[in-house]
Amino acid sequence: MSNADFLKAPRPTPCTIEGFDPDSPARFFNRELSWLGFNWRVLEEAENPKVPLLERVRFLSISASNLDEFYTVRVAGLRELAQAGNTTPAADGLTPAQQLVKINEDARNLMARQQKVLQTLREMMEDEGISILSAHRITEDDRRALRQTFLDTIFPVLSPLAIDPAHPFPFIANMGYCLAIELQRNRDGNVLKALLPIPSQIDRFVRLPAEGDRHRFCFVEDVLLLHIDSLFPGYSVKDHFGFRVLRDSDLEVEEEAEDLVREFEVALKRRRRGEVVRLTVSPGAPAGLKDIVMRELGVREDETIELEGMIGVADTSELVLNARPDLLWPVFTPRVPERVQDHDGDMFAAIRQKDMLLHHPYETFDMVVRFLNQAARDPNVVAIKNTLYRTSKNSPIVEALCEAAEDGKSVTALVELKARFDEAANIRQSRRLERSGAHVVYGFLDWKTHAKIATVVRREGDKLVTYTHWGTGNYHPITAKIYTDLSFFTCDPALGRDAAKVFNYLSGYANPEGLENLSLSPHSLKPKLLELIEGEIEHARAGRPAQIWAKMNSLIEADMIDALYRASQAGVQIDLIVRGICGLRPGVKGLSENIRVKSIVGRFLEHSRIACFGNGYGLPHEKARVFISSADWMGRNLNRRVETLLEIMNPTVKAQIVSQIIAANLADVAQSWVMQPDGRFLRAEVEDGGFAFNCHRFFMENPSLSGRGSAGAGDVPVLTHRRD
Repeated sequence: MSNADFLKAPRPTPCTIEGFDPDSPARFFNRELSWLGFNWRVLEEAENPKVPLLERVRFLSISASNLDEFYTVRVAGLRELAQAGNTTPAADGLTPAQQLVKINEDARNLMARQQKVLQTLREMMEDEGISILSAHRITEDDRRALRQTFLDTIFPVLSPLAIDPAHPFPFIANMGYCLAIELQRNRDGNVLKALLPIPSQIDRFVRLPAEGDRHRFCFVEDVLLLHIDSLFPGYSVKDHFGFRVLRDSDLEVEEEAEDLVREFEVALKRRRRGEVVRLTVSPGAPAGLKDIVMRELGVREDETIELEGMIGVADTSELVLNARPDLLWPVFTPRVPERVQDHDGDMFAAIRQKDMLLHHPYETFDMVVRFLNQAARDPNVVAIKNTLYRTSKNSPIVEALCEAAEDGKSVTALVELKARFDEAANIRQSRRLERSGAHVVYGFLDWKTHAKIATVVRREGDKLVTYTHWGTGNYHPITAKIYTDLSFFTCDPALGRDAAKVFNYLSGYANPEGLENLSLSPHSLKPKLLELIEGEIEHARAGRPAQIWAKMNSLIEADMIDALYRASQAGVQIDLIVRGICGLRPGVKGLSENIRVKSIVGRFLEHSRIACFGNGYGLPHEKARVFISSADWMGRNLNRRVETLLEIMNPTVKAQIVSQIIAANLADVAQSWVMQPDGRFLRAEVEDGGFAFNCHRFFMENPSLSGRGSAGAGDVPVLTHRRD
């Protein structure tokens, strides 16, 4: 498929915006509204008829859980600023209060759309033999079956709570779902107000007896209302409504905390009791009971959403049934690189042969686990160092590090306690590592350590050889099955020295000097990127080919955007693949007419960060400069985190990144959205009967260049992407 001229990345036609001032804040899009735009794209995949039905349900659930997290973190922060009277505008010119108004309007529309999508999917599921029964469809036979289910699996964990002077209003946890009930005593008509919190340990959808091949469910709240007599004997339901709480989940840590672990444990408790930022209620709530709930939770009317339909749409993830593989993506088994197989699974031998880049999930993340497991058990290995930002609950990575430490090897683990929503898990992992004898460090109080590095020092003959792994994603075997990320393995001595300096910096706070092939934020990474962009500007002005390809999750840092604007104005051809937030306005004459931006939303979550610069030769070219990174182009990543930007020197790995990975992303049509000058993303268009190239399918079907073994890379397809 080389020299495939039909692979053309679409771009919006450059336009002139009347009255537009390229020096004003209007040159930026708002970060929060751009994120909501991304979540609209996720939701639209739930409406995509080309996506298997239960995968559409999964996209719906993801869009809802994304929105929940957005409110508990981003909206919570804006709310706090607005309440404090802060009027400092964002880069786009909007104050916190103005942003909240726009966010709430868009979010309400998004939630209403989720309900419509859910209804459509329920109807389609019904046709496929998966029923979600409302209360009036539950038969007497079903009731008898539900009675036993209720007594066995629900009743033991419930805590019905009266609301009266002797029973103060209870604490409702973040994302807590609850029934508020008005009850009437049967013998005298006295009214009792009560709450019935539904613990998160209980499934939202209760399974009913199957009818043939049909899977049948009902809502747990309907089951509870059917069994009120068991929870409040002698009472009948007079009225009720459901509500769900979202709380401020951002963490604040004292700057002078002497014991960082203990401080985080305290902060996590504070998070659980954060202020309510959104209350969602079912329609028709009795006014008096609703007023009590709102008053006790401390929410205003504008923070309360009355939702017609299902509250807590994220719970639809329970309906993605493995028992119906015909309604899911076809099974995909990640590849083991041929070169590793040629060496009988010996990772060190495979890496010694030459540098190796794995593209997850297409090449299995098990190779990263094998690398560390082999290091833990190899008597020639003397030291292992590893950064841990996010990892799985029963992490094989942590298991390998503990095994190595217990075997007497020198093990250092950088555990990032500030990994949002994984703080508690990371504290548990750090305690476990310490018990095994590993050195555990926590990096910096003010900066998160987001870099993904592992080093293994091995005695080979009369010298020590350092093997390094550099990743664009986390050491998390579960998310590595759905996140597209890069793993670069090398025993290059220069990169070993660079990695050692980074770990010394993290543990000893000594600024790393003389880095040979690495740039590090918050010190040199952003200046390096700006220098590379300026280099392309100079090439354009000198009449040489000038081109930039970059892939990331978010682009919002103002200096980076302005540098890209200057490059566009100088004639540099710029193609950006930005999955989520994008504050850059592409395709505006005189500002960004040479920039196009696309977003890919599909079966896998695009997560790798890559930057390619033509270096006076254009792209693709063997003399281009190619980098992989842990950092998105955001203020926090470039200015307030420890991140890496690694230049790739190996020719085969460079070709794999440029002519396989980036070229296929740019050529993708099937899963692509193209950003317009007004900020909207439109699906890439396919001519009637035309071929819609799908980069995920391409990667599933074709091995990576640098992972080939004795068969060689000659038959591996590469794409020569050309710009229209």
